[in-house]
Amino acid sequence: MGVCCCKDSKEQKLDEVIAKYKGTRGALIPVLHEAQEIYGYLPMSVQKKIAEGLGISLAEVYGVVTFYTQFYLEPKGKYRINVCLGTACYVKGAGLILDKLSEILQIKSGQCTKDGLFSLEACRCVGACGLAPVIMINEDVYGRLTADDIPAIIQSYREKEKEAV
Repeated sequence: MGVCCCKDSKEQKLDEVIAKYKGTRGALIPVLHEAQEIYGYLPMSVQKKIAEGLGISLAEVYGVVTFYTQFYLEPKGKYRINVCLGTACYVKGAGLILDKLSEILQIKSGQCTKDGLFSLEACRCVGACGLAPVIMINEDVYGRLTADDIPAIIQSYREKEKEAV
């Protein structure tokens, strides 16, 4: 049996993105966005391929990836949970909510669950101070929370996944 010399579809898509932007000024950020859409995050191997493909240094690529918060070095879950730790939220108990999420999901801030369903992040402010404390799960905003509200919220997303199967 021969070894397949074909590239996987993600790598092929990345090659197409790089080819589309090659030689274009200011191409790095659009390429990074499209690469992250393909892979879900930007591992070092993808950053190296982008650097080589665009003819720029890996340091420049890495510098941009780590400067902008919309780029991820680690995989993110299907449901990205952001816990606001801004002043209003923190004063009203956001730290306890973060602790409860960490306990239920068995991950720390910055990590992703083993099943790839949830990732957990602490952020500074989501602009919903009147609803403090607040979490966002993808685009859904949950406000005026207590730690006791968290199990039901997480369970609702788990139920949604069971229904999708």
